[in-house]
Amino acid sequence: MAVWDDMVGQERVQTQLCAAARDADTHVTAHAQGAPAPAASKMTHAWLFTGPPGSGRATAARAFAAALQCTSPDRALGGAPGCGFCDGCHTTLVGTHADVEVIRTDLLSIGVKETRELVRRAQLSPAGGRWQVIIMEDADRLTEGAGNVLLKAVEEPAPRTVWLLCAPSLEDVLPTIRSRCRHLTLRTPSVSAVADVLVRRDGIEPEVATAAARATQGHIGRARRLATDERARARRATVLKLPLRVEDVGGCLKAAQELVDAAAEDAQQVAEEIDVKETEDLKAALGASAGGRMPRGTAGAMKELEDKQKRRRTRTQRDSLDLALSDLTGFYRDVLALQMGSRVQLANEDVRDALDRIARGSTPEGTLRRIEAVVACREALDRNVAPLLAVEAMTMALRAG
Repeated sequence: MAVWDDMVGQERVQTQLCAAARDADTHVTAHAQGAPAPAASKMTHAWLFTGPPGSGRATAARAFAAALQCTSPDRALGGAPGCGFCDGCHTTLVGTHADVEVIRTDLLSIGVKETRELVRRAQLSPAGGRWQVIIMEDADRLTEGAGNVLLKAVEEPAPRTVWLLCAPSLEDVLPTIRSRCRHLTLRTPSVSAVADVLVRRDGIEPEVATAAARATQGHIGRARRLATDERARARRATVLKLPLRVEDVGGCLKAAQELVDAAAEDAQQVAEEIDVKETEDLKAALGASAGGRMPRGTAGAMKELEDKQKRRRTRTQRDSLDLALSDLTGFYRDVLALQMGSRVQLANEDVRDALDRIARGSTPEGTLRRIEAVVACREALDRNVAPLLAVEAMTMALRAG
């Protein structure tokens, strides 16, 4: 299986990356033989992958990284880099390649300290691979200071270092950085393409895969989770009942509280799975005694870990709420389609009775205002508005229509 097989519905981008990987291969071969690099090349030192959530930005970046590290002997016979079977491809895809660094964050942002360490590493020569590859999956979460630190590395890259940045849109990255990157735009894959990959790669039943792909409107990661996780299906079903529960003020406030509590529960679950182990590991590394007493001078390290864990819980809660709000937006999108007599495929066909009821009891103008209320809630959460206040304001707006 070639490294490109997981790129769903991105044929144009795949063609560009294949061509760049070939030129990169030629560049490395020429360098090893002491020959000058080709004058015209589709390869460059910095790439920016953008596209809507679920389009597979990180998947495309990892596939390209694997192709750059490919050691298949078929390349000498004209084969394309990225065989998927050699040691370079395999270790890159599973995350163990010594010269491929994948940066993702479960916090609210990526700060200056982490970025400086990353830039320092990027100046090193490859340890054993063909390139030093840095994949930053959350480039949109760089703080302004961190972005300025990264800019210097992108402006003056090391000869064998490649930066692969991923972000939802160009506007999410500093203009000075994006102007120095080659830009690739991914699109949302079709429902049929997502269903096909779920069946082929994950062994999911075709009917279940199609329903999950349709419900998530082509978001690959969410579709896989919905198809395989009973809890995710139950959570979505609860969210899709919310439009029927906002008929009075009491219902609005109760629905908002339950939505926020469910997100807090998700954050707490992550904390229970990760925080305890992190804390115990750090205590052991700092030399805590058998009774748990910490050596002098270690309070700062423990406080730094606690702050990190708090930021992660906040991020997890926001992500959970944002997922619920995405499902809610899809519900009202279907309502609007019914009201306008559109023939587009409904994402939430499984709750058709609720869609029909809301569509009959409101107008298209009211549905648009409700969609705007959900969008406003998401924006409020991004501005650090207290989750309960933001969601309560949204449910009241949904009631008003």
